[in-house]
Amino acid sequence: MVTSWGSWTGNIWCPNGVLQAFQLRVESCKERCDTAANNIRFSCTGGVQLTGSGMSWGEWGGWSEKCVGTGICGIQTKVESPQGPGDNTALNDVKFYCC
Repeated sequence: MVTSWGSWTGNIWCPNGVLQAFQLRVESCKERCDTAANNIRFSCTGGVQLTGSGMSWGEWGGWSEKCVGTGICGIQTKVESPQGPGDNTALNDVKFYCC
């Protein structure tokens, strides 16, 4: 599913190696649930951390398990369908898969 909110940002790349783990920044639901996942951070096999250019709302979750001997090569997203005049959170969760 694709929604109409947001805009694409520029690519960022590991200077050496590949993506091996991630953290998601999520704002919990308060009175209204207008946001959910707001930013993402990755660690590269060379030790460098890359942070997306998303929003600063919410808290960083824990790091995922590291892909051992491989990198991240698959993604699955959990996206809310448009709610009309109700609250719209869009991206709510993400899973990455190791090669």
